[in-house]
Amino acid sequence: MAPSFPVSDAEHLMGRDALRSALLELVDRLPAVEHGSLIQEALTAILELAATRTDRLDWKILVGSLQDLQRGVEAFYDRRAVRKVTLFGSARLSETSPEYAIAREFAQRIVERGFMVLTGAGGGIMQAGNEGAGAEHSFGLNIDLPFEQTANPFIDGDEKLIDFKYFFIRKLFFLRESDGVVLCPGGFGTQDEAFECLTLLQTGKFGPAPVVLLDRPGGSYWHEWELFHRDHLAKAGLISPEDLGLYTLTDEVAVACDAIANFYRIYHSSRYVGDRLVLRLRADLTDEAVEELNHSFSDIVTEGRIEKTAALPAESQCTTAHLPRLVLSFDRVSLARLHQLVHQINRYEPVSTPRPDFSIR
Repeated sequence: MAPSFPVSDAEHLMGRDALRSALLELVDRLPAVEHGSLIQEALTAILELAATRTDRLDWKILVGSLQDLQRGVEAFYDRRAVRKVTLFGSARLSETSPEYAIAREFAQRIVERGFMVLTGAGGGIMQAGNEGAGAEHSFGLNIDLPFEQTANPFIDGDEKLIDFKYFFIRKLFFLRESDGVVLCPGGFGTQDEAFECLTLLQTGKFGPAPVVLLDRPGGSYWHEWELFHRDHLAKAGLISPEDLGLYTLTDEVAVACDAIANFYRIYHSSRYVGDRLVLRLRADLTDEAVEELNHSFSDIVTEGRIEKTAALPAESQCTTAHLPRLVLSFDRVSLARLHQLVHQINRYEPVSTPRPDFSIR
């Protein structure tokens, strides 16, 4: 066997330059490919990583992450226009438990209102979600674990069952593809998912979107959870009192379904264009309603006013260009207040009949 020698810095630079030349040649073949500039950025980032002192484990993590992303994007792409709800909860609750029954009923009822359901594909609450929604109207985002996690029979074998290697990529798709989250009782995993959802809502990395804490009839799981946060976080100033309004707590399926569906009664979606927040609406609001919004929510507007507008030039090619909009200079901090603004928008009677709803990201 020939001896191996460490690669010198000069040889490393020569190798990097050769890779760069090959990459540029490859990128030159991409001008007709949609999103070619972003593809170039991705390939360049990989090249820059190759130029560093990375080891085999670094590359295994990168490759595994890209493969997870590929599987997720391909599975969801054709159903991006359908609104979806992620259902979280314990894998250990039995099929005879009241928590299982209410999760199954919720999934069935929310599908009847036009949503699909996303679960972790395992047993317990996840199985209840896939059972209630049916395989046709649900996804299973499975995770490779040495115990506890095999696909439940209601999603096993379906094309919408996705196997992930990494939790963080799986979590990304749970929220990226979701228009709302419902959390049933569970253990560490469910608590982790609850806190991550609320953290991302609180920091503007997810949503605005509805979150529901759904308990069994008469259950105290989420009430005790909330009591801790009121007594130990809100009172100590570690969270704002308004942050407790980022979710709906209930033990009734009808309330849970209304909290999800009514969030999109008038509000459709949002995005930033430059330093302005654009709220897309399914129907236009009266001038009086907008004036009331300005009076009630001036504290979150850094300059100017909340104004009605058509699609901005930067949005002219998007699929929501036909929708009416509100635009404001949002302070990007008062996310709980932004949720209150969305709820207020949804309480108004619109000027026209709301347009058919669909999701957009």
